[in-house]
Amino acid sequence: MHIKDVRIVATETIAEQKRSHNDDIDATVLKTIATVLASFGINQDDRQELRADFSYLRSRRKAVEQVKNYTLRVVITVIMTGILGAMWLGIKTILGK
Repeated sequence: MHIKDVRIVATETIAEQKRSHNDDIDATVLKTIATVLASFGINQDDRQELRADFSYLRSRRKAVEQVKNYTLRVVITVIMTGILGAMWLGIKTILGK
């Protein structure tokens, strides 16, 4: 056996061990995720349902944020209109004398 042959065998062995180790890690991660989802009452087979639920929640969140923005604009507009109306009445009163 030559040194090249030993290197090739060693390299292949290390590569196989690394693939095996990565497969073990992937399996552990998938099992952990499935366990966490199951603890929340989410079945991992219902991925389309889960995606639809998250999509619905996102649309509700965006709608609430939009309502908050419009509410803030309306409040600022009402306050500014009141201030400008009071100033106009004050000017009218001063000029009317």
